Amino acid sequence: MSYRAPVKDMAFMLNDVAGLQSLVSSGLYEEATPDLIEAVLEEAGKLAENVIAPLNDGVDANPAKLKDKEVTTSPGFADAYRQWVEGGWGAIAGSGDYGGQGLPMALAAALQEIWNGASLSFGLCPILSQGAVEALSAHGTDEQREKYLTKLISGEWTGTMNLTEPQAGSDLNALKTKAVPQEDGSYLITGTKIYITYGEHDMAENIIHLVLARLPDAPAGTKGISLFLVPKYLVNEDGSLGERNDVECIGLEEKLGIHGSPTCVMAYGEKGGAKGYLIGQENRGLNCMFTMMNNARLLVGIQGVAVAERAYQHALAYAKDRKQGRKVGSQLAPGEMDPIIDHADVRRMLMSMKSLAAAARGICYANAVAIDRSHKGKSEEEKAAGKARADLLTPIAKAWSTDAGVEAASIGVQVHGGMGFIEETGAARFYRDARILPIYEGTNGIQAIDLVTRKLPLGNGEVVKAYLDEIAESVEKARASNDPDLGIVADRLEEGLSGLEEATDWMLARLKDAPNDCLAGASPYLKLFGTVAGGHYLTRAALLASGEEGPKVLARFFAENFAGPAKGLVSAAIAGESALMDRADSLLEA
Repeated sequence: MSYRAPVKDMAFMLNDVAGLQSLVSSGLYEEATPDLIEAVLEEAGKLAENVIAPLNDGVDANPAKLKDKEVTTSPGFADAYRQWVEGGWGAIAGSGDYGGQGLPMALAAALQEIWNGASLSFGLCPILSQGAVEALSAHGTDEQREKYLTKLISGEWTGTMNLTEPQAGSDLNALKTKAVPQEDGSYLITGTKIYITYGEHDMAENIIHLVLARLPDAPAGTKGISLFLVPKYLVNEDGSLGERNDVECIGLEEKLGIHGSPTCVMAYGEKGGAKGYLIGQENRGLNCMFTMMNNARLLVGIQGVAVAERAYQHALAYAKDRKQGRKVGSQLAPGEMDPIIDHADVRRMLMSMKSLAAAARGICYANAVAIDRSHKGKSEEEKAAGKARADLLTPIAKAWSTDAGVEAASIGVQVHGGMGFIEETGAARFYRDARILPIYEGTNGIQAIDLVTRKLPLGNGEVVKAYLDEIAESVEKARASNDPDLGIVADRLEEGLSGLEEATDWMLARLKDAPNDCLAGASPYLKLFGTVAGGHYLTRAALLASGEEGPKVLARFFAENFAGPAKGLVSAAIAGESALMDRADSLLEA
């Protein structure tokens, strides 16, 4: 089963449900008409199906390899990437000042779903480059933008994000990589970084590393971190490539999945120091990096959508082909069997996969449209509203969508039965690949902490309350439709929303005086929030689909099986720390 981009579903969710066309009709991104959006998605789908998706078949047997500090990617990757660059796909949302097409970031995000649906290993490379473009655009000097952005936007050069070190996982306070100022205004970088996706490869002529490091006199903790641009090859004044910089890949991680994506251990300064250039202000690197990281968090959420969709397509094809047992009321002759898609429980699993993918797609696309509004809004108020909505949705998009991707991939294995556990069917690969996503770019527990401690208090709680009011509006519109299916959707979504409102009020009331109570319930709270938000977008889709059966049935299934039952998460979200912290010490001894 090859991958086919669900273009109609994607375009509808992007244009109508997530609201991209409301931006277009207001005079923003006027060229991004529905016809253009669908045409771009269609063309991307062809490249994904015919060129990128077949790469997946060989990555486990022929993963990326390291020899003499050079990385060779899996067979076909370099040629596929060349075709991707020649197609101009990296330039979709790039600034026209540097060769980009200036189309919405939301469209670029939807394209990332296509690349990652075809091959998660392949799609990881453009994600990091897109983040590097965002960081340089926002924080780089004019000279840096002139020297690096055109090649990054075109895809001729790729980007990386270097945070993690062997002694420091998610705790950036413990970073030890050093940056020493030089007389020419550059810095010498020394240190080791781990888990660097596409830190070394053979697909592009240069790699632009964005590296967190400390100056000699930097204050302790995250307030003493600076961000540096460290190219694999130094770039001459005329834009040509110069000598090799002192940065090398000294190891590839052996991983559970994504075997086509080289995850590198990078050594900076083994021969005296890698030349780097400060991005932004000294000791303000974390602020710069968060521009890249927040972009990456949304796009990792998109990867969750992608793997859920791909696993669903794979399971659906198998369920139509595999014959076993007889459905209730079967009219087949004795000895004949029905395809397993005719069995109710298999259909439940397939509908779960499809609805999880669609709900996550709605969350992520809405997040992306909010980012576009924050960048291009016609007034400062509109930009601020877009930023507030994007800030609220980012941890949900990243965490809920990646959990949905893992769940859908796991269900996909189950649909295949015993054959799902056998590598030759390919179902297990999606599960193995998906399992990294809740860990990438700040674990999902960190996203839950971010949501509860930083995003709920935005605007003294008014940002989240405005979003809950929007969900309540969807409930009322569904109820007012007088459609029996949408009436059920309204009832179940309202159940989930009432639970979310209760848990939100509880969190906001205790955050200041009892933060550990809130932290103890942060993850179930995020799951509750994301599930209700997903139901909101599927309800909106059903309302906007002008009576079409598919969106209505999907919204009802999700409301009955996910959004309504999500109210049961309230007790875990508001349980507090009592049974979790000090009283649990004796139970958690080794």
